[in-house]
Amino acid sequence: MPGANLTRFEAQERAGVVSGPIHYTVALDLTTGGKTFLSDTTITFSAEEGSKSFLDLIADEVSEVTLNGEKLDPAEVFADSRIELNNLASTNEVRVKAVCRYSNTGEGLHRSVDPSDGNVYMYTQFEVPDARRVYAVFDQPDLKAVFDFSVIAPQSWIVTSNMPVDSEEALDRQTAEGALERGAVESSKRWVFESTPVMSSYLTAICAGPYAEWTSEYANEDGRTIPMAMYCRQSLKDAFDKDVEYLFDITKKGFAFYAATWGVPYPYAKYDQIYVPEYNAGAMENIGMVTFRDSYVFDSKVTDAMAERRVVTVLHELAHMWFGDYVTMKWWNDLWLNESFAEFTSTLATAEATDWHDAWATFSAGEKSWALNQDQLSTTHPIVAPINDLNDTYVNFDGITYAKGASVLKQLVAYVGRERFFEGIHQYLEKHAYGNATLADLLVELEATSGRDLKTWSAKWLEQAGINTIAAEVEENEDGTIAALTLKQSAPADHAVLRPHRLAIGFYDLDESRGQIVRTDRFELDVEGETTTVEQVVGKRRPAFILVNDDDLTYTKLRFDSNSLEFAAENLYRFSDALARSVVWLSFWDMTRDGEFPAERFIELSLKALSTEHESTTFRYALNQIRTTAWHYVAADRVDAVVRHVAEQLWELANAAAPGSDEQFQLVSAYLGYGEEGDEQFAANAQGLLDGSVKLDGLDIDNNLRWTVIKALASVNAMDEQSIDEELARRDTTQNREFALGARASRATVEAKEWAFDQAIHNDELTNMQMEAVSLGFASTPRSDLAAPFAARYYDAVDWIWEHKTFHMAESLLEGLYPVHADAATLVELGQQWLNSHEQADNALRRIVAGNVETSQRMVMVRKANTK
Repeated sequence: MPGANLTRFEAQERAGVVSGPIHYTVALDLTTGGKTFLSDTTITFSAEEGSKSFLDLIADEVSEVTLNGEKLDPAEVFADSRIELNNLASTNEVRVKAVCRYSNTGEGLHRSVDPSDGNVYMYTQFEVPDARRVYAVFDQPDLKAVFDFSVIAPQSWIVTSNMPVDSEEALDRQTAEGALERGAVESSKRWVFESTPVMSSYLTAICAGPYAEWTSEYANEDGRTIPMAMYCRQSLKDAFDKDVEYLFDITKKGFAFYAATWGVPYPYAKYDQIYVPEYNAGAMENIGMVTFRDSYVFDSKVTDAMAERRVVTVLHELAHMWFGDYVTMKWWNDLWLNESFAEFTSTLATAEATDWHDAWATFSAGEKSWALNQDQLSTTHPIVAPINDLNDTYVNFDGITYAKGASVLKQLVAYVGRERFFEGIHQYLEKHAYGNATLADLLVELEATSGRDLKTWSAKWLEQAGINTIAAEVEENEDGTIAALTLKQSAPADHAVLRPHRLAIGFYDLDESRGQIVRTDRFELDVEGETTTVEQVVGKRRPAFILVNDDDLTYTKLRFDSNSLEFAAENLYRFSDALARSVVWLSFWDMTRDGEFPAERFIELSLKALSTEHESTTFRYALNQIRTTAWHYVAADRVDAVVRHVAEQLWELANAAAPGSDEQFQLVSAYLGYGEEGDEQFAANAQGLLDGSVKLDGLDIDNNLRWTVIKALASVNAMDEQSIDEELARRDTTQNREFALGARASRATVEAKEWAFDQAIHNDELTNMQMEAVSLGFASTPRSDLAAPFAARYYDAVDWIWEHKTFHMAESLLEGLYPVHADAATLVELGQQWLNSHEQADNALRRIVAGNVETSQRMVMVRKANTK
């Protein structure tokens, strides 16, 4: 892969040579053309006399390197994305001038042209180590520094960075040809920003372009007034204007919640939130200026799940201002100190400080299901993961680091008590302010406030991989009371650790007056070792359902006692509490994935529960689980019948749903993913939605839903490429170009799949989001005959992709192009052959491939379990 990797050993070695205070002066010129920009960086730092080290830089050309007044030959010192620094003095100054390249992959300095108006937008994305794509840098988190940024850009643009603008200067020069689209020419301006506090390079940021702007301010708890701003593309201005005040309000609630919870007011000079195009992640916690993917600007109807996810994301990134920014991990093995805390606390803030009060049900259905899936792969890892190099870091932005880590933090709060937990967090933040910290530093503070031995707890929960299962066994007296309730904890053989759990047990019964299942009693206890007897419930009347891990306090797989299992399977749709429903539903899904619960029965109980479910994320994930089960888990000779049945039921539920409701919208969208060529009724329904001859009360066929219908028609060959192009011509936007490419790749023809496979891999003109749309369209058509020819070709392409693409693009291709609808056994066989012949391949690459292989292995196993 292009760009030098950095090992943990090299980072430690460099940190042993380079020391602070470190200071950067970075000057960027964005007016020199449409392909490259100029980067001029001066760095001062201390070092051991006579030692050597290196700077990181990915550049097309280095024109000057000056070290302590001596000009060095760039041809001699610049190679493999590094600049050698030899014979260092005790204090040093190095200046590097370079020509760097804009990206279209969302890495480094991304440049995007909005086709709707020709405007150019730029933003940086530097996590993990991509500051080096913009300026020369010691690009590792523990070499914190002060940064002074200046930027030359077209005078009509807005330019923002981590700090407020210190000065602006009009320049007597024009932008070069090609710097602006459509032949525009204008004068330039220099923006100079205030010096940053001490910070890590991956958290620095620049955004530039004619963004639309909104402003507000917050009365900070330390007496300061914090300027706030929000930005988006001009073409999204009207849509975003409807939500800006709401998002400012959410952010202000987050400021207040975090300051009160941690006892540390917001520490930085300003807080901008900028919604940018073609973004790889959900958002990024750049100090003082958070970048978000602008699909969070809603110009079409979205699910309530997406609306809530936006709130959680806003609060997640705000939480990072403390966890990750104010205190930063020393090396990437403690990435969880950033992400797990932000995920946990943003969910807590969403539930307690906003109107999304069922946020923990959302977390259970969405985030926790992500963790359960990844924690049962051979590629799972401890929350505190071993990180040997940067590639290891990339693949650890996953369900373990985010979702399992957040689940375990929720368990830790239950284990030590909320007040003591946050008291320890306060001490941790105060002690390591503006510095770097490790797991050990955190445990010292939490042990001091809680009085618990957390080293043993950490060794089992944070430093070992895998998930436990807790099964309930009930013995009942003749009079219907409980003689014994025993919890049996087990662990998989490859991760044989039994963990301590603080959990709750809920009793649930039918409330006849309401016709709902409600909680009638609750018991909280510690679970240790293999067997735990629950003494509190002995002699009590046995309820209809016993929920182990009520309120979802711990992280574990669940197995219900036999009576509770049958009751829940028949009555899931009647549970009144959103979190309890989510926990139970996720447990049935887990049993289905393990081949322990009949696949078709899971589909039926889920379809029935959808008729009464109103928690949007639970609804969304249930639809996804039904789809996976229907296509991949039911017996092979039942797939066609089950898929048709599910499609019919979804359409029926959609027609019965409340007009204009979130459920109606999700059901129609899900139904449109069940098309099969030759299904005349499906084609008629989809075409009717498009032309208006089929109407559901309250359902608006807006831009995005229209493209969902177009893709559905393309997937059954009821819409050709010319018709797709004509649809795009009606409204040519950044997002609609992605939709059009996805629709074209979804067509159920050999030619369409050949085109998509080739374009995704070899067309470097595609943006990151366009490539992703093509990949997903390629793999989405559920026909094994179309997928089969690509099983071998996929594995033949793996090495080339890894060698020639940046990490993010390689990961997207290797996951998106996996032909999941090919014969699963064949995919497993070919995958094992690749893994066996690539034992020395990069660990990150092997993890991606192995994850795909094990997905297919599970399909084989579960289908076999469902075959009579």
